[in-house]
Amino acid sequence: MTIINKLSEFKADWIDVALLKVAVFAATLLVAKYWVLLLSLDWYWYVVVWIIAAVKPFKTFIRWMIKSPV
Repeated sequence: MTIINKLSEFKADWIDVALLKVAVFAATLLVAKYWVLLLSLDWYWYVVVWIIAAVKPFKTFIRWMIKSPV
């Protein structure tokens, strides 16, 4: 079994997901602290990145909502 197959079968619990979010948030703050250019961008660049990053999870959520029974 390859590592890709093992990763596709992995099920994280809510604590793992929450800790991953905290870790990503902390790493982002670290990058922002030491890379001043990142914080000097205009506000709309952050909105563009946010929208691009949110498209796939939003589509997945909508598909799940359509498939799940009421």
